[in-house]
Amino acid sequence: MTVKILLVTGDAAESLEVLYPYQRLLEEGYEVKIAAPTRKKLRFVVHDFEDGFDTYTEKPGYTWPADLAFAEVDPADYAALVIPGGRAPEYLRNDPELQRIVRHFFDTDKPVAQICHGPQISAAAGVLDGRRTAAYPALEPDVAAAGADYEDGEAVVDGVLVSARAWPDHPAWLRAFIEVLRSKAPTG
Repeated sequence: MTVKILLVTGDAAESLEVLYPYQRLLEEGYEVKIAAPTRKKLRFVVHDFEDGFDTYTEKPGYTWPADLAFAEVDPADYAALVIPGGRAPEYLRNDPELQRIVRHFFDTDKPVAQICHGPQISAAAGVLDGRRTAAYPALEPDVAAAGADYEDGEAVVDGVLVSARAWPDHPAWLRAFIEVLRSKAPTG
């Protein structure tokens, strides 16, 4: 039986933070499903760091279809959860169906990978209190307000929660997440 992983995202997610874990986890032998507010073609963005800018810039990115809507997700069918960043978490965090999904993974101690602005979603779901997490550095006050300790690292592991700051952390972040996955949800 194939082990399934759920990736939750929406429009304006960071292209690399969706597609890199999606493809890397497929490569490991997991079945990855992408859930969004509705089944549709999602439009991702590219965040880049350019000289002379005080923050990242945003450009149009790839498009990719959502496999299912949040309301269709039975989180019990999935062994792990991936929460990418970008701008999508800013509006997704208010979705009660997504909050239900996220709480299931934390309540049942299943592996969760979050990166960049992804912790905005877990914070809104009320599951970060007492945890350690990385996030995009500008989110340090948001992480603290959610009751978590912000850690400036490329792969912060707190039990089954694996987090990172942004897409430059991908190698360390996914290496650590796959290690947790192999121990909790081996592919066979």
